[in-house]
Amino acid sequence: QVELEESGGGLVQPGGSLRLSCAASVSSFTYNDMGWYRQAPGKQRELVAAISSGGSANYADSVKGRFTISRDNAKNTVYLQMNSLKAEDTAVYKCNAHYRDSRNRYFEVWGQGTLVTVSS
Repeated sequence: QVELEESGGGLVQPGGSLRLSCAASVSSFTYNDMGWYRQAPGKQRELVAAISSGGSANYADSVKGRFTISRDNAKNTVYLQMNSLKAEDTAVYKCNAHYRDSRNRYFEVWGQGTLVTVSS
């Protein structure tokens, strides 16, 4: 069973930057799409950014031009570089991954979440 370990959340002032990381615990599986979702208090969960194994990325309109998603396939790790942060980016950010195990079965897994707070 794969676990996703997230890191990099915290408190940052408006206009600041943070980098989130998410590493998958099992290296021998094949990871397909990986991404980041977020959920702010009182709001629904939304996709922030996702990236395929080939490197194709898509972003929520609200973060385009400010956030960049990337991945290191050798480390089964996905990153989210967040620049020009705004108060409305405050949320719990959760990593998501789709993978195939050694028996070629497909699974989806979520991280525990990391809190990002943008406040002065």
